[in-house]
Amino acid sequence: MALGTMLMLGGVASAQKVAFEEYNLDNGLHVILHNDASAPVIITSVMYHVGSKNENPERTGFAHFFEHLLFEGTENIKRGEWFKIVTANGGTNNANTSEDRTYYYEVFPSNSLELGLWMESERMMHPIINQIGVDTQNEVVKEEKRLRVDNQPYGSLIAEVKKNMYVKHPYRWAPIGSMEHLDAATLEEFQAFNKKYYVPNNAVLVVAGDLNDIAKTKEWINKYFGAIPRGRDVKVEKFIEEPITSTIKASYQDPNIQKPMIVATYRTPSMKTRDARVLDMISTVLSEGKSSRLYKKIVDDKKMALQIGAFNYSQEDYGMYILYGMPQGTNTSEDIVKEIDEEVVKLQTELLTEKEMQKLKNIYENNYVNGNSNVEGIAENLASYYLLHGDINLINTEIEMYRSITAQEIRDVAKKYLNPNQRLLLDYVPSKDKAQN
Repeated sequence: MALGTMLMLGGVASAQKVAFEEYNLDNGLHVILHNDASAPVIITSVMYHVGSKNENPERTGFAHFFEHLLFEGTENIKRGEWFKIVTANGGTNNANTSEDRTYYYEVFPSNSLELGLWMESERMMHPIINQIGVDTQNEVVKEEKRLRVDNQPYGSLIAEVKKNMYVKHPYRWAPIGSMEHLDAATLEEFQAFNKKYYVPNNAVLVVAGDLNDIAKTKEWINKYFGAIPRGRDVKVEKFIEEPITSTIKASYQDPNIQKPMIVATYRTPSMKTRDARVLDMISTVLSEGKSSRLYKKIVDDKKMALQIGAFNYSQEDYGMYILYGMPQGTNTSEDIVKEIDEEVVKLQTELLTEKEMQKLKNIYENNYVNGNSNVEGIAENLASYYLLHGDINLINTEIEMYRSITAQEIRDVAKKYLNPNQRLLLDYVPSKDKAQN
């Protein structure tokens, strides 16, 4: 049976409470264990509290670069051997980086639990960071940027939004960062970044799945992670952005597109806040599915846009609420903004009906069940709730927050954040000469 299939079997499609155990090692590593014996699969994962917001403005892209670099090898895993070891043992692995954190994980048959723990401890304890690894991954990251950003239609959209939305905060650049910065960095700078952030006291280890013997699992965790020295405490700098009080206007020419897009973006509070959850619900009302208000009115009925959407881009310090539309026919970006604004004003002045509120809550119940429907999802959720939200039990209680949101709150939060004088309007247009970068 394929691992992916076993993972899907690893959860029951009902909102069952996720049981977990947590404790700290002496070196500051936080450990979370979740036992689920429904499939013979385990996840060993480490989330580090480092993302693009922790970078030097002259050295952007470091956190994402490390997502790649820390697969290069360790003192006991030769260069090029990492993926071979994983696949030879019937496993898969991956990593991803955001503005706020970096996440590494392996999925193995449960009889390889010790191997997974050893590999993640190797990555943390003594990765080999040398010039050949840096040079190799530099080419890999450049290719990824060419593929996902430079040559991808609308690939620079989020980066352009961020650049215009933030003045002081490091959220003003995208996690992929600058290739010039990576080229200019010395080996010593990469080694210093590793020493500062990839330490046990800046991380959480989540072991989830068919743990079989919890006592043995703890013994192995102590054996492999206990000896890793604690790093210096990471001091997190706070960046406060002034409120946006008048519309910011910007434009960007993308050589990869034929159709313009208009993007309206509002700065919103941390994903830890209740308001951020209300904004999630507002996105659902406005643009989730073909029966949503914006889609039905602007795409279906009036046929003014090829595409329309809204989403809440949640982050640890601030969020962004992004609305976008692609005008079609003789319609202009201004026409689309006018239609969007009319729908937002409706939200700000008229309460959702009981039927609409019930539909909304059903969607969030379903999202909650799906989010915890397999052991892989549970592992990442446990890590995120602990590291970014500071409350691991949100894995069980966050749904209560969504259930308790009222129609009045939806109206009030729309009034508070979604006003024309509090936004960026970005004209994202085809470049005039269609020249490639």
